Amino acid sequence: MDQIIIHVDMDAFFAAVEIRDNPSLRGKPLIIGSLPHERGVVATASYEARKYGIHSAMNIKDACRLCPNGVYMHPNMEKYRAVSASLHGIWNTYATAAETIALDEAYLDVTEQAVNLAGARRIAGEIRRRTRDELGLTCSVGVAYSKTAAKTASEEKKPDGYFEIPDAKTFVDLIIDRDVRVLYTVGEKTAQKLNAAGISTVRDIQEKQDQVRRLFGKQGQWITQLAFGIDDRRVTPYRPEDAKTIGREVTFQEDISDFNLLKDILFLLALSVENRAGRVGLFGQGVSLKITYADMKAISRSRRVEYCVSAVEIYEEAVRLLGQVARRPVRLIGVGIYDLYGEENRQLRIEDYMDDVRERREAERGRLLAGLGEKYRLDFAGHLREIFRAETLHKTVEYMRRHPPQGAGDGSRRSPGRDEEPGTFS
Repeated sequence: MDQIIIHVDMDAFFAAVEIRDNPSLRGKPLIIGSLPHERGVVATASYEARKYGIHSAMNIKDACRLCPNGVYMHPNMEKYRAVSASLHGIWNTYATAAETIALDEAYLDVTEQAVNLAGARRIAGEIRRRTRDELGLTCSVGVAYSKTAAKTASEEKKPDGYFEIPDAKTFVDLIIDRDVRVLYTVGEKTAQKLNAAGISTVRDIQEKQDQVRRLFGKQGQWITQLAFGIDDRRVTPYRPEDAKTIGREVTFQEDISDFNLLKDILFLLALSVENRAGRVGLFGQGVSLKITYADMKAISRSRRVEYCVSAVEIYEEAVRLLGQVARRPVRLIGVGIYDLYGEENRQLRIEDYMDDVRERREAERGRLLAGLGEKYRLDFAGHLREIFRAETLHKTVEYMRRHPPQGAGDGSRRSPGRDEEPGTFS
């Protein structure tokens, strides 16, 4: 084997962590995501819930219809990220290169460490054992000659399974009569286009490869190569600068028609984007605005800038973009920066050398934050870091939506993301 790749995939990760920490949930259909009365989707579901037909990205209302007696929980992303760091810490010790795909998934290049298939089998066993013994969780592991085959292998024996695909012939023999979606680059829309052309299985792709290339061009060439088991991609460690965008969005539990409120929400989103970009030292050369209206029509607007990372700059550009869209009830809004690059590649502007300009930026940031706190009676300044957590951000936005600005009141301030009691809110 030219290369030996392991694909590790946790079993129903979010749900498994919650069950581990609360054994009373074991054996119950557990759905992590939005709650039944909320807007949103399923993040993940336990295997008991999947028996009802529930899957990730399913609308939560559909999930509730399929499984009305399920246990529904919001995700605890802070906890999952901490567990994920421990997982990857275990897995990465066995690899020359590790490519993190998600909190619960990774490709590992074990060519040097394993030497051969037997060695890879031993490493896979160690990964499964340590994941179970040290973290109380199960994972499924695939060993193969390529990334595509390794991911296919990890799916074969879920949950808590192991499978290996040593070569292209074994891979093709395994998938030849399966649906085209077995090839992980074939998404729903691509599959629909293939099906419309009479191509529904991997065998069909092989037999109609010229047609596939005509339909999809360069992508079609890649799809046909995968159908024959050809995939020479290497495991490439993720670098923050490889990201295309950094953004944050929120979906409202009820549509918002007040565009002044949307502007206030944009500033919170801009603060979150600033925090994310700052953590990895990235700048953007463009700002984007994303909106989904009440009728589910989605639009986006963007504008190139010299460079952008401060919340004030992101916010100001996003507000300009908001002024370009139709004023109709909004279901979702998001803001982001794109065309990212690192500090080492940034050309400093003259104002970057001027202390008074930097001070004015900080003063404007503080002014906007204080104004928002005064407007909604919220202690943003004292609890700003909490806003960077997705769940707290969503709770804060929902509070702002339900409590439009009023008079000065008693002057008390609430803390973001708390239960709705005097001085707090949910």
